[in-house]
Amino acid sequence: MKMKHFALVSFLSVCLFACSFGQRQIDPSILKVSAAMSAIENLYVDTIDRNKLAEDAIIGLLEKLDPHSNYLTPEEVKAMNEPLQGNFEGIGVQFNMLTDTLYIEQVIPGGPSEKVGIMAGDRIIFVNDTSIAGVKMKNSDIMSRLRGTKGTTVNVKIKRGNNPNLLVFKIVRDKIPIYSLDASYMIDDETAYIKLNRFAATSYDEFMKAIKELREKGMKNLIFDLQSNGGGYMNAAIDIANEFLKWGDLIVYTEGAHQERRESRASYKGSLEMGKVIVLVDESSASASEIVSGALQDWDRAVIVGRRTFGKGLVQSPIPLPDGSMIRLTVARYHTPTGRSIQKPYEKGNTELYYKEIFSRLDKGEMTNVDSIHFLDSLKYNTLVNRRTVYGGGGIMPDCFVPLDTTRFTHLYRSLFASGTIYKFVMNTIDKNRTSYQKKYSDFESFNKYFTVDEDLLSDLLKLYKEEKKKNTIDKTEGVSNSTEENAEGEPDEQTFDFTEVDMEQFEISKSLIQNHIKAMIARDLWHLSEYYQIFNKENNTLKRAIQIIKSDEEYNKLLGKN
Repeated sequence: MKMKHFALVSFLSVCLFACSFGQRQIDPSILKVSAAMSAIENLYVDTIDRNKLAEDAIIGLLEKLDPHSNYLTPEEVKAMNEPLQGNFEGIGVQFNMLTDTLYIEQVIPGGPSEKVGIMAGDRIIFVNDTSIAGVKMKNSDIMSRLRGTKGTTVNVKIKRGNNPNLLVFKIVRDKIPIYSLDASYMIDDETAYIKLNRFAATSYDEFMKAIKELREKGMKNLIFDLQSNGGGYMNAAIDIANEFLKWGDLIVYTEGAHQERRESRASYKGSLEMGKVIVLVDESSASASEIVSGALQDWDRAVIVGRRTFGKGLVQSPIPLPDGSMIRLTVARYHTPTGRSIQKPYEKGNTELYYKEIFSRLDKGEMTNVDSIHFLDSLKYNTLVNRRTVYGGGGIMPDCFVPLDTTRFTHLYRSLFASGTIYKFVMNTIDKNRTSYQKKYSDFESFNKYFTVDEDLLSDLLKLYKEEKKKNTIDKTEGVSNSTEENAEGEPDEQTFDFTEVDMEQFEISKSLIQNHIKAMIARDLWHLSEYYQIFNKENNTLKRAIQIIKSDEEYNKLLGKN
């Protein structure tokens, strides 16, 4: 294991640091490791793969630094950049693999697949005469068949509904936009909602387009949802934060042992300086999300609602390597305008413990009980306008805490989703009822108001779950004698698959969540993702609390320290 570290300096330190950064003298430690690399290459008993050894050395060294410094292969660099750059080249669908079948979940508006008539709910059976159904394939293998250079063609055969014949489509690949804004709509006559899933190259433009449309509908107040937003481009976060702040206001600054303090300030008068603003965050909101929520909290511009954010405040600088690979090296830390470090504590070399810290919050009760959250007095800071107390020490602690609802997320609920049963059920339901739904509900408003997931649909769901459970059990026990009780025909006893009293109790506990999620997924299939969230958010406790706050001038002002 130690040997992999010897390769690093010759490949990285000598070639990269000495040359790229213009060092006139090479440090003795670099020469030492370079000599060790040379000895391995020329004297080791077996033939070595020098490139592989160098890669392993880089990875091993970076693992000793911090949880966010890492090495990316050329393929990983490309995969990392695509969702942030805002587009890729392909056929324009989002899919899910369920029991070895590719289900199209969403057809990207304006993309090549929509143009030829492919629909959500279709199943792709063949790609260029190669069957991908019933074959265990990785998502990456399927994507490599569907994606390709703009202008090239791909032929697919699709099963739609109960049609026994496969439909054949010739799709011309094109540039496919990747949207970072999932939803924007009016909650009531004055309050708008925007959900951003990441900070990408196109995020600011998407955000401002949504703001313009919402203002035309009467928006005066905004609920900005950054829950589960893991970050992205710092510039996108700064541009969006700028819209809420006054010219010259500090948004964020970075500082490191080898990097002087660098400040980012609002460079123009923001278009959202007026009106109430609430930002939703949770334990999966990280990096760029924390820059925005931290800046708005420090300037008393928004009420932050939810749970403490992840705490990712280390700045990575990309260092490209000659073969197209990359090192993302931590060079500084993010600080909010008051001086709070966003980064949570970490133990060097222990990445696993770092990411498990989220689960320790649950164990300690921090996600369910505000009284379980404690901060040291040394971590106290004062906001810049109203002098409220806020805390550092990692992540952004919200002004209004909303506990994680663990009561309705039963084992049965999780199993319905983990097994893919919910997704398959929705696809089957759409197959059977698409035409009747479209005829009965001419627009989303009527669907949202009148459509219900009734007892008949729930009964069908449980029946499918039972069938899937039986099938999976048979698959696991196939060929194993006496592994399960058998009836006279040699089949597993049907009683084995009956729902227990506990199952049904859990189903009743989770029933409203299940109904709401099914309705939301059907809406996404018939319309788009924004309609999905309009329904899904009815069970979003953090949003419910935010709506209560934004409707109450007294509570909103009190949380901002204005009273």
